[in-house]
Order: sequence, then C-alpha cells, then structure tokens
Amino acid sequence: MKIISWNVNGIRACYKKGLMDFVNTEKPDVFCVQETKAHIDQVESEVRKLRWENSYWSSAVRKGYSGVATFVNQAPNNIQFNFADIPEYESEGRIVMTDHGPFDLYNIYFPNGGSGLERHNFKQQFLKDLGLHLKEKMKSGREIVVVGDYNVAHEAIDVFDPIRLSKESGFLPEERAWFDSFLEMGFIDTFRYFKPSEAKRYSWWDYRQLARISNRGWRIDYICISKGLEKYLSSADILDQVEGSDHCPVVATLDL
Repeated sequence: MKIISWNVNGIRACYKKGLMDFVNTEKPDVFCVQETKAHIDQVESEVRKLRWENSYWSSAVRKGYSGVATFVNQAPNNIQFNFADIPEYESEGRIVMTDHGPFDLYNIYFPNGGSGLERHNFKQQFLKDLGLHLKEKMKSGREIVVVGDYNVAHEAIDVFDPIRLSKESGFLPEERAWFDSFLEMGFIDTFRYFKPSEAKRYSWWDYRQLARISNRGWRIDYICISKGLEKYLSSADILDQVEGSDHCPVVATLDL
C-alpha cells in the first residue's frame, strides 16, 4: 500500500500546475492532501475524486482556508472529522480519520501558531489533545498512521538554520518536546527510519523568501506509523523534486 501525503496549498491552484499528472504517474493507493482551501462543490468535477473511487473532504467554514481530503479506492469502514469534542478542529477543516481495517489513518493539517499568542496557544492545545487521543486509541490495540503537515520540525537536522529558527513557531522547544513524546508513545517517523542522518531534506520552503532555490527549508510533513506496522514498512521518502506547492509530497509504502 503506497501512501502519499501533500500539502497542496490550494487544490485548485495545484490542479492547474499538474496535480493530475503527478497522481497518474505515482499512482498511490491512498492520497492525502492538506490545505485544500476549497469545498468539494467549489472544484472541477475531475478534482472531486481525482483518479480514485472515493474521496472524503473536511473543509473549513471560512472559505479559502485550511481543509483536508483523503482519496482512496476501497471505502473505509468508518469516517470521522474530529478526534476531540472541540468544534473548532472540525470547523477549521483539519482532520479526516478513516478506518482501513488493519489501521486507522489520520490525515491532519496541524495548526500554524505563528500569527500570535492566541494561535500559538490553540496549536499547543491541539497537540496536547491529539496526543491524549492517540494514547487512548493505541491502548485499545489499534494500529495508526498519522500523515500530514504537522507544522513542527522535530530535530536540528530538519531545518536549514536551527539556531536562528529555535524561536520561530514550528521549531519551538515545546513543539519539539511534543514530537519527542509522540514518538515515545510508539510512533515511527518513516523517513528517518530509513534515513536517520540525511541532512538538507526538507518538505516546505517559504515562497516569500524564494527559499526553495537555495534549499532553505523545513521538514514539517510526515508519515508516521505505530510500531505494530513496522514489520510492513518497506520504503519512505520525500519527493522534493515535485513542484506545484510550497510543500512537496512525502511517501511511504506498507506491504500489507
């Protein structure tokens, strides 16, 4: 099972930049996108399901903001759009959770906390709530895959300038500590599993600073799996040559 996750920074814009060519070339079994910036009724008919039989969209109440969508052929056993009893998580279109039998798939667009204290606190609460939820879910015996734009870079190797960026949202000590606790809970960062020390591999570059040209990036997009799925993990990578967004896709393959 090939899983690809991509923050497309506007699915309509990405579609015009060759999204269909990408999915027809890569042919993932599951395709998860973040920051769709659209409701399903706002997009071209071809975009609503792309090349798959089924798609599940969670869109923000606010038009042109946030949004995630999961594209699959085999319909999941269950679909949910929230993991906590907090209306904002669903109204901001941040989560699609799907049950695929051997595992639950969480497609998440994590909040960005960089616009001020209110959003910083919102992001920290989101991280806390997600951690508590996943801990309980894993206690129940479920295997889990968490994909998406985490808006957190974990280690110094994951950003182009760790000293200067240590005071920036997305690389703050408390956010990196959350990532530590997330992995300690029993998750595997699939890219680092295969490439534990590979540097200068990023998944996001700031458009405004033309950062992609000089590869001044951050690795903030992940596919993480619970340890019970480790025996099925056969590959993972960052598709950093793919353009069409300020993020690039990430991929992992599970031989289920």
